[in-house]
Amino acid sequence: MSENLVAEIEKRMPEFSKSQKIIAKYITEHYEKAAFMTAAKLGAAVGVSESTVVRFADEIGFDGYPGMQKALRSYGRNRLTTLQRLDISSDRFGEDGLLKSVMTQDIERIRYTLENMSEDAFNAAVDKITGARCVYIFGAMSSDILARFLSNYLQLSCDNVIHVQPINSSGILQQLIRLGKEDVFISISFPRYFKNTLTATAYAKKCGADIIAITDSEASPLAEYADQLLLAKSDIISYTDSLAAPLSLVNALVAAVGIRNSDKLEKTLTRLEELWAENDAYKKDDENV
Repeated sequence: MSENLVAEIEKRMPEFSKSQKIIAKYITEHYEKAAFMTAAKLGAAVGVSESTVVRFADEIGFDGYPGMQKALRSYGRNRLTTLQRLDISSDRFGEDGLLKSVMTQDIERIRYTLENMSEDAFNAAVDKITGARCVYIFGAMSSDILARFLSNYLQLSCDNVIHVQPINSSGILQQLIRLGKEDVFISISFPRYFKNTLTATAYAKKCGADIIAITDSEASPLAEYADQLLLAKSDIISYTDSLAAPLSLVNALVAAVGIRNSDKLEKTLTRLEELWAENDAYKKDDENV
């Protein structure tokens, strides 16, 4: 029901009681705020009791209020504008205790990701990366940060790693012109899902490449293309999403591939250290700047 939650509530409006109609109207008009309200706070906002809100959630098919709240968050994440996200975060956090609140939530996102991660999918992804002729990595908007990080470090332990630049659609596909069945395409996307990422992933699938999708849920549009689906918890933190859990997952991939290709990584790092020393790249402890 979460995919069309608001439409379903609107459709059932005539059958609701007077109090339920008040709740339903608020949710359909302000789902982005309702998703982050407790049952008590939602009830206070519309002038009904907390128990009435809980019964409404049961009435529309959820096992209690938390289920409806989760569905509302899922429904809204790919529909909220950045301004709506900023408004929500201001209501949720304010200024007091912001540092502790944000970092505590990031810890919970990483814990949730770890507890729900498929080790089989993770290990299969490592196998595919280490056995690929070429590894293509693509993410757009904020996901490009993750793609660049992953590309930078996989290049140290893998021979052929290509960071696909997130330019226009034709330019993205042009970078994939040699993509084939012996290659891996790592696609990274979180709400709001960028269309060019989906286009590139669909093309990579058509070319026969193995698809590793790093995204937020099985409901993600990337999931239908994925041979290995790696899920990381991401949620609204301000006008953007938290990338703490996705980055932790990317770090785990880098570490696992590095261990698998340890001989190659050691040779690369040895040469890099020589180059850095020759070019005086880093400040020495006893050196004045």
